[in-house]
Amino acid sequence: MATEKVRLAAEKATLLATLYGRALDARSPRPILDDRLAAATVARIDHDFRQTGMDRRNAGSVALRARFLDDWAREFLSRHAEATVLHLGCGLDTRVYRLAPPPGVDWYDVDYPDVIDLRRRLYPEEHRSIGTSVTDLGWLDQVPADKPVLVVAEGLFYYLDPPGGRALVRAIVDRFPGGQFVFDAVSPFGLRLQAINKPLKKAEATMRWGIDGPDDLLSISPKLRLVTALSAFDLPGYGRLSASHRISAGIAKVVPRLARAAVFYRLEF
Repeated sequence: MATEKVRLAAEKATLLATLYGRALDARSPRPILDDRLAAATVARIDHDFRQTGMDRRNAGSVALRARFLDDWAREFLSRHAEATVLHLGCGLDTRVYRLAPPPGVDWYDVDYPDVIDLRRRLYPEEHRSIGTSVTDLGWLDQVPADKPVLVVAEGLFYYLDPPGGRALVRAIVDRFPGGQFVFDAVSPFGLRLQAINKPLKKAEATMRWGIDGPDDLLSISPKLRLVTALSAFDLPGYGRLSASHRISAGIAKVVPRLARAAVFYRLEF
């Protein structure tokens, strides 16, 4: 089988680390996500994944994050057989294949043009994809606005500049009749911790948008309502992660600023 050479930089390069993390999890004796397509895809890419900074110790947290957002997405789609999904900053995530949405769901993978081109070479294109920066809002004109929308943004929002990120959220809220956003975010304190994030340093990427709690998000539009805000340290299954992750979770229970450093949000409108 032919392999694909991949040369990506900055935040685009982080998609290789997350893909590798899901692959390592799938190869483990007790996988959390069991994303076998991710493992097969890594085998098709000509790249030294050891240089991504991702290892087996951190792979579990990547898989747990993906599984949690998958569960929120499934919950929404179980209640909306007719819906639009905007998978923003999709990278090489196999979420559409993991969820296998029903025929009434219009799924759009959205990422930079070179990332979408790479996806098309690696995956069967059974749904729609749009090659663009998510903050160039003209791409929304390609998406009909006649159904409830689910916006999934895993590992994305903190790479956006704050005005661009807020404008993106506002544009989606104003365009669609209703829906949900499910995503992970970091706080301003979380931005300061990026100096110890090995995959981030390896990719020479920079996180820019620190969200200072739910009120920071709700101020984007009066239509937004908070459904859930959950610390990353409180995710179901966190106890299955490495000893260092479990120690961090213990510290977070007594240090609120650390507990709020990484949060999973579910908003509706």
